[in-house]
This record gives sequence, structure tokens and C-alpha cells, in this order.
Amino acid sequence: MIFNSLTFLAFIAIFLPLYFALKGKARLLLSLTASYIFYGWWDWRFLSLIAISTLVDYYLGLSMERENEEKGRRKLLIISMVLNLGFLGFFKYFNFFTDSFVSMLQGFGMNPSVHTLKIILPVGISFYTFQSMSYTIDVYRKHIQAEKSLLRFSTFVAFWPQLVAGPIVRAADFLPQFQKDHDFNWDRIVSGTGRILWGFFKKCVVADSLAPFVDQIFAEPNGFASVNLLIGVIFYSFQIYCDFSGYSDIAIGFARILGYDFNENFRKPYFSQNFSEFWSRWHISLSSWLRDYLYIPLGGNRAGKLATYKNNMLTMLLGGLWHGANWTFVFWGFLHGMYLIGQRQLGKPFGSMMNGLRFPKGLKIGVNIALTYFFTCLAWVFFRSPNFATAMDVITGIADLEGFGFVNVMNKFTVMKGVLLIGILLVIEVSDLRMRWNSLAFRNPLFRIAAYAVLLLLIAFFGSFGSGAFIYFQF
Repeated sequence: MIFNSLTFLAFIAIFLPLYFALKGKARLLLSLTASYIFYGWWDWRFLSLIAISTLVDYYLGLSMERENEEKGRRKLLIISMVLNLGFLGFFKYFNFFTDSFVSMLQGFGMNPSVHTLKIILPVGISFYTFQSMSYTIDVYRKHIQAEKSLLRFSTFVAFWPQLVAGPIVRAADFLPQFQKDHDFNWDRIVSGTGRILWGFFKKCVVADSLAPFVDQIFAEPNGFASVNLLIGVIFYSFQIYCDFSGYSDIAIGFARILGYDFNENFRKPYFSQNFSEFWSRWHISLSSWLRDYLYIPLGGNRAGKLATYKNNMLTMLLGGLWHGANWTFVFWGFLHGMYLIGQRQLGKPFGSMMNGLRFPKGLKIGVNIALTYFFTCLAWVFFRSPNFATAMDVITGIADLEGFGFVNVMNKFTVMKGVLLIGILLVIEVSDLRMRWNSLAFRNPLFRIAAYAVLLLLIAFFGSFGSGAFIYFQF
């Protein structure tokens, strides 16, 4: 089930009244049942994966807490990780590694006859797998106590607002919120509704309006002039941002209505001045997960420069692989690993150079933001492309500057509409950075009503409702 569907409207119309009418275990049971319906609407057969992971991690957590010997606790953690990563690896990477192995043999002149299953990827498996794994790791580290209630733990793993595309929530933050009932709160209803409308604006208006142009460009880049390829890359950078952050906004908004608080998943990442800052603003729940459960355990930056560079690269490579079974995702991760290493090597000399040239503070900030955005877009080319050949066609097509002019822009109305929508988005985000209107002006009921009305009109007049699922459902 997806948020931008009539089915979901019916789902939420039934769920919300029942949710606030019930209390205690009955409310948790309703939330769990609704979560399984929400996920199973896509394919009920994969509910067994969530159920098995939930049951195993629940009982392993209890056993881990009772176990006093470190060796025994470690064995229980390994069982959890093998199960969770085994499911993830099989369903997400079986086809990928099989096809890669066959291609390698063909490269050596062999012609293997390999008949393999085509494994269907369960929606959102990466998200709920990482969420469940973080629980057992935290219990093993004794950062949290094992959850005694199977009902609460099951609801934590499968909670429908963020089940299929995040944000990835930590047990330490979320499980305690199930300890009490959350009463109907008008302020939370209003603020949550505003967050939902903002998410739908980003998804249905901005992202889905940009998607057809982007799809056309990346389907056959050789047939387009440089200016169209460049517009396609820029449009994609905003498409994926608005699509994914839009989902996070909607999930955070519905959770807020229900009385729960999720951490922010995006903080205006395209205003970052370097890549460390970018990863503190983009997909924060994943980047912080990789930091806490991979980068720091590998040694972080505690063992010298070379070890730090290695840990940066391994973290980003695995972050790329987490996104999907394609070498282009791995290369995207490699590029971001190189960016982080390059930032450590060149950041201070570059800053000193700008100081030496007496760049004003505002200009230095602008240059840093522009460079970070440029290299982010370069990496996005590989992330979006189905293969390396397509990515190189896009990059070389832009670089040759052939047909670089407004007269060669195709679908001018679509492009102008896209530029206008991106402009509206950026104006709102810049104004929020400068004036914090979201937290200050929204205290005024009249301003809030006017803002919500404008968002509804923009969604109604400019929204595109035929493109279906969110991009990150595939991850």
C-alpha cells in the first residue's frame, strides 16, 4: 500500500477513529494488525519474513539479557545477524551475484548455462532489517534492556508509517513511546497534518512532475542535446530528494498525529558546505546507523589517517550496496567515499586559498555549497543509471556542450514548470533556514490555515498522481 493511493485513504479513514477509540493492548494490537495489512497489501506472502525476524530477535534479545557470559551473548548476536543479513542477502542480492558471476565467466570466454530463480525483492526489506538488527546490537552492548512484551516489540518492527521506506528508528528512541497511550491532541493533529501536506507537495507536485523528463533522459541519453542531459541530472537530484524526503515527512506527520515522535531524516541537504555535512543532513537515519554500527566499530577515526580513509571507504561502499543490487550503486558509494577522503585531504588547503584570495564569507559559503552540490549530482548520475554505459553517455554528453542553449531545450513547458516548482521548494527552504517560519509563523492560526490552503491548491493544480510508488520502495 502506498500513501498516494485511494486504498490508503480508505485505510486511514478506518484506522484513525479506531485507534483513538481503543486503549492499551487493544490499541497496540490494532496498530500491529494495521501494519501487517498495510505491508501485506503489496504481497501477503512476505509477511512471514517480518514475522520470523520479529520472533527470532525478540527471543534472542531476552536470551541475551539473561546470558551472563560474553561468549554466549556474542553467539546469540551472531545468530540474529546471520538470520537478518541472510534474508536480506538472499532476497536482495541473489540475482545480482549470480548474474555477476555468469558475466565474469563469460569475460573469460566461457559460456555457462546457468538457470537461476528470479527472486522478487520484498518492499522495504532493508529498512526493517536494519531496524530489527539495531535492537539486538543495542541489547548486546547493554545500551538498552530487552523488550519483555512481544506485542510492543512486534509493533516496533512493523509500525506502518515508516515500515517500507523509513526513517529507520532506534529501539531506544521508539520502544519507550509504546509504554503509554497517547491521547487525541489537537496541536499534534494540526502540526502532523501540515507535515503530511508538505510531504505530499514534495512527492506529488515536485518529484512526480520531474520524473517523466528524468525517465526520458536516462532511458536513451544519446538522443539528447547537452542542455537536456544537464537539466535531466539536476531534475533527478531534486526528484530523489523530494520523493524520499516527502515520504519521510508523511511518515513523521502520521506518527505525530498518533502521538509518536520520529527523528528528522532530512535537513535541507543541498545547502551542505561539505560531504560530512551532507551526510549529517541526507537520510540521517541510515547515515547515523552506518556510523554507529559500522564506521565506529571498524575503528572510526581513532587509528590514524589511513585507517580513517579505509573506514570511510568501507562504510560508503556498504552504504552503496545497501541501496541496491547493482554495481552502479557500489560505485556511487565509492565516489562518496572518495569525496569524504578528499575533503579530509583538501578541505583545509582549499579554505586557506579562499581566505588568501579574501573571499567574502557569503561567497565562500556559496562556493562550498555549489561544489558539494556539483559532485553530489555527479554521483547521482551513477545512482540513477541502470548501468555504467548509460552513466558515461550522460556525463560525456553534458561535457561535449553540443546543443547547449535554450533553443535546444525540449518540452519547454515541462522544463519551465519543473524549474518553477524547484524554485518554490528552494524559496521555502531558504526562508525556513533564515527565519524559522515553520516553528514561529505556524503558531499563528490564520497563517497556518493560509499555508495549508496554499499547499492543497498546489497539490490539486500541479500534482501528478499517476507515477505510483516512492523511489525508495525498491530499497
